[in-house]
Amino acid sequence: MVNFSDVLVLGAGPSAQCIVAELVEQGLVVTALASHVPDKPWPNTYGIWAEELESLGMASLLGHRWTNTVSFFGDGQGEEGVAPIKHHFDYGLFDQEALQKSLLLRCKDTNWCVETAEKIELVGSNTEVVCRSGKTYRGRVVIDASGHRSIFIKRPDHGPVAQQAAYGVVGRFSSPPVEKGQFVLMDFRPDHLSKAELNEPPTFLYAMDFGGGVFFVEETSLACTPPLSSSILKERLYKRLSHRGVEVEEVIHEENCLFPMNLPLPIRTQPVLAFGGAASMVHPASGYMVGALLRRAPALARHLANALAKEPAMDSASIAQEGWKALWTPELVQRHRLYQFGLSRLMSFDETLLRCFFSNFFKLPREDWSGFLANTLPLPRLLIVMMKLFLISPWRVRLGMVGFLDS
Repeated sequence: MVNFSDVLVLGAGPSAQCIVAELVEQGLVVTALASHVPDKPWPNTYGIWAEELESLGMASLLGHRWTNTVSFFGDGQGEEGVAPIKHHFDYGLFDQEALQKSLLLRCKDTNWCVETAEKIELVGSNTEVVCRSGKTYRGRVVIDASGHRSIFIKRPDHGPVAQQAAYGVVGRFSSPPVEKGQFVLMDFRPDHLSKAELNEPPTFLYAMDFGGGVFFVEETSLACTPPLSSSILKERLYKRLSHRGVEVEEVIHEENCLFPMNLPLPIRTQPVLAFGGAASMVHPASGYMVGALLRRAPALARHLANALAKEPAMDSASIAQEGWKALWTPELVQRHRLYQFGLSRLMSFDETLLRCFFSNFFKLPREDWSGFLANTLPLPRLLIVMMKLFLISPWRVRLGMVGFLDS
């Protein structure tokens, strides 16, 4: 017997649960297929600027919120070299359990199946998913929300993909690694590095005070090809802490992150739709995605529901085309390309130039840099902000932006 649904969704992570929740809200019959149960805890932390979540009416899903938000882009020497840039903008971390429970509650009418999809094929006007168990599921359209490693989503080959890598520790320390109540978005100070290490791909500290003597510290590589290994990042983190007289006394949790920053957009004529990492929705400039999931899922779900209702005989490939057009509008495609271009330039910067770039980036008006990082600026405004940044930057940074410093 073949199970039939309006929509088959692959995955059970944040991307899958976001789109399933919206599809169910549109009254669609949804079956979700994943290799694990949907209430399995998510392993990584997810950060977001608080105002971005407030605009969605979801601020209650923050587990932590910081008002004292700073970055360090000095050289680590002298008073000026260690002075922080104050962002004057609240940052938060999701309460992942609350976010997951909230989404699953909205997905309560979903048929969740612990299955591993092995083959997807068009059968007549529908799409069929054959699983490792031998079971077959059929739907009017398939949405792959299983992550960027999906084997079912086709995309052009633009060469090696740059990846952001991070190694972090939640724990207790011999002394506070950051000030009490503080969140550090980026600490690029290089004074703990040797001359040889200064010529290696730059990394920065992302850190925060959880309260009660518990802190989260994470060494992060912005984007690199090939990516920096977890062992290198761990070594750099401990060296950074030690240089500041801080030792790790208790490890409560270790976090390892690795995800693509400049993954090409999928081929948007294929008959399988994607969402989340599989759809290249990771922000190429910041690495964030959860805010985009929450903003873009409702529109995609509404568009699909309307298409399914308007033409009951519409075939899977045509439905997928409708979905791709809604998910990646011409404006969003152009913005994505601009961000990818910007990332390619940043990847060519050495440690000194990168610190100078970010120091100037955060001199932009708050609504400019925050909208840039959240990908909420309309295309004309994004172009203006990028031009503003070019004009306020020193000449060496400008030359790097347009590629004149490449060897």
